[in-house]
Amino acid sequence: MIAEALRASSAPGREPAAILNKGLNGNRVNDLEARWTADVIEANPSVVTVLIGINDTWRRYDRGLRSPVPEFAASFDRILTRAEEKRGPRLFVMTPFLFPVTTEQRTWFEDLSPRTEAVLRTAEAHGATVVRTDLALLRAAEEHGPAAVAPDGVHPSPLGHGVIAEAWLAAAMAV
Repeated sequence: MIAEALRASSAPGREPAAILNKGLNGNRVNDLEARWTADVIEANPSVVTVLIGINDTWRRYDRGLRSPVPEFAASFDRILTRAEEKRGPRLFVMTPFLFPVTTEQRTWFEDLSPRTEAVLRTAEAHGATVVRTDLALLRAAEEHGPAAVAPDGVHPSPLGHGVIAEAWLAAAMAV
């Protein structure tokens, strides 16, 4: 949706270069760090957007896989540092989000909230543009209901994807 909006709003002959989506469902920060150079850095991007964190929380509760916040933050810091070292692309960091649809998911905030704070601190330390997807989606959930935004609490619906795209575009225009 972001790529479509960028193409539609660009002047003829000034369309954006290739737009690559390297996101992988289920990845946690350590997975992202392991493939970061091959998937992102070697593409020599001028803009990089990162959304990471909810799977680190989710896997704690569904598989017992821990991702301690200090280790998560250190890995995320290394990811953004490598991006800056390789030409310094414009960095966008999206906050992780959760809309509990089960009673159990309500407890996930004990893990997700400090992780979100770590994302915000790390983004700020690297001068990244922060896209508060958590807040934008919360506003949409208040209007349309959580299930309309993310039916399972984690994966956005088409409406949720639209809200995320609008939040990214607004953040990009504000810089």
